[in-house]
Amino acid sequence: MEAHQREVTTIEGLAKSPRELHPLQEAFVEKGAVQCGFCTGGMIMSAKYLLDKILHPTQLQIRQGLSGNLCRCTGYNKIVEAIDDAARRLAPAGEGK
Repeated sequence: MEAHQREVTTIEGLAKSPRELHPLQEAFVEKGAVQCGFCTGGMIMSAKYLLDKILHPTQLQIRQGLSGNLCRCTGYNKIVEAIDDAARRLAPAGEGK
């Protein structure tokens, strides 16, 4: 009932089009944070939620934000790097980390 009459965005809903990925999706691909793909949707959606709340998260905050997800392929380092990279991409112009 928590989603009743609410908007729900899925991993497919992040991309602007099939040919234009969301910066998080782009960063995951470019940083090699996507391997088997099983956890990717959950990781990216958790990262989106985190970046919506914290513009420039620390690595500790990123790891805490992912704590509900399990990945057996990447060891998390590439995932954390991808999220950190996406945070820079999503920052307003002139606002570097």
